[in-house]
Amino acid sequence: MDISLQELEQAINYWRALRPSHGEECALSPEVNALATVYAKMIFTRAHSIAFDSLDQPAQQLLDAWRREHGI
Repeated sequence: MDISLQELEQAINYWRALRPSHGEECALSPEVNALATVYAKMIFTRAHSIAFDSLDQPAQQLLDAWRREHGI
């Protein structure tokens, strides 16, 4: 199963709403940071999707939680 760039953006926005940036430096939450790393790699390689199985376990768990919340 692949994750599209658009799905990843939606998941990032979901986690940003739950765990917004904080502090003067507006640091990303660990959840957003984990998915943002995947997003950055996809942008850098110009990938439109990425294999779910290629993601590390924290990113997979975050995406699974987002999917459950949205009935996907």
